[in-house]
Amino acid sequence: MTSPQPRAEIELSEVGAPKRLAPWAHALAAEVDGPAGEPASARLVLLHDPDGQDSWGGVLRLVVYLRAELDPEVAGDPLLPAVGWSWLTDALEGHDAAFTALGGTVTQTSSARFGDISGPPRSHDLELRGSLTPTDTDLTPHAKAFHELLASAVGLPPEGVALLGKRPNGSARQD
Repeated sequence: MTSPQPRAEIELSEVGAPKRLAPWAHALAAEVDGPAGEPASARLVLLHDPDGQDSWGGVLRLVVYLRAELDPEVAGDPLLPAVGWSWLTDALEGHDAAFTALGGTVTQTSSARFGDISGPPRSHDLELRGSLTPTDTDLTPHAKAFHELLASAVGLPPEGVALLGKRPNGSARQD
């Protein structure tokens, strides 16, 4: 899971994995900021039970958790949950990650802060939780799909593609 290098914008680190879900587990944390400054954080957890678990349909299980801050204009879109889920499925399919038993949820929330609570007066978030059973022991395609999921969540363009209207130094074009 750590062999493919993520794109430069994504910071990966190993974190403690849940101990009660399977005899063996490994977890990665990721952080990324998009071009508009909206951050996202994510976890990718690999669970291994040599005896397998009926609900998994195998001996390995990958669990994905993503939380992304949203622009207020995007947060109200009723299609957002389906779009968020497509970030995961498209990334898995695009990297030929072999899997079965995919399931999960996408939740969008809007919060308003009052009184002495610090932070912005309003915030909007998307949370994606998914799990799947890899059908191949090579998890490289799954790790690459995890990186792409993060990039999609914050609106990063494909690698090697520059956003229009921006110069390499970050200043706007003056036409």
